[in-house]
Amino acid sequence: TAINFLERLCLTWMFFFMMCVAERTYKQRFLFAKLFSHITSARKARKYEIPHFRLKKVENIKIWLSLRSYLKRRGPQRSVDVVVSSIFLLALSIAFICCAQVLKGHKTFLNAAYNWEFLIWEAALLLFLLRLASLGSETNKKYSNISILLTEQINLYLKMEKKPNKKEQLSLVNNVLKLSTKLLKELDSPFRLYGLTMNPLIYNITRVVILSAVSGVVSDLLGFNIRV
Repeated sequence: TAINFLERLCLTWMFFFMMCVAERTYKQRFLFAKLFSHITSARKARKYEIPHFRLKKVENIKIWLSLRSYLKRRGPQRSVDVVVSSIFLLALSIAFICCAQVLKGHKTFLNAAYNWEFLIWEAALLLFLLRLASLGSETNKKYSNISILLTEQINLYLKMEKKPNKKEQLSLVNNVLKLSTKLLKELDSPFRLYGLTMNPLIYNITRVVILSAVSGVVSDLLGFNIRV
């Protein structure tokens, strides 16, 4: 019993340590994204003591896109995504086991000690996943903030009225901004769940398995069939 307890304690510590490392990485990503979103604002750039430039030249837009790509790839990527995917798979497996136990006999579900252990693990994993999902979602919003490019386009239109002699040059910059807006929309990964980068296989398994399990549990508790 003592050896079993020590093994569980060590494995639990190692797993939650990896989750803390993943959360720290997500916090760093959010900080980089937050500072990046303030580059084109003179007031916020002065407040956070970071460089400031406007997207009124093609060179500035090129620097802005290159900086965005560099910051998104900064830090560990694949290892953190593996940790997050492992957490998600473990939470999905525990949820599936709990759903199966409830379908087997929901009145005696809480009588078994291992079911309580499953519930505790599931609650802890869901708290971490919600935290990571919140940070990932806010990070994506900062990097995919199209309003920055739209604001720069409005400023260019206003400059065209004031400086008609530079209309051709400003029109070129405006076209580049439009293409950049379309590029940012295309670059977002389709396999994301609230900011968490998911493997396509895991993404599809999640949609099929967990929705089917939840549908079965709800149908069993309510007494009629529900198709999700």
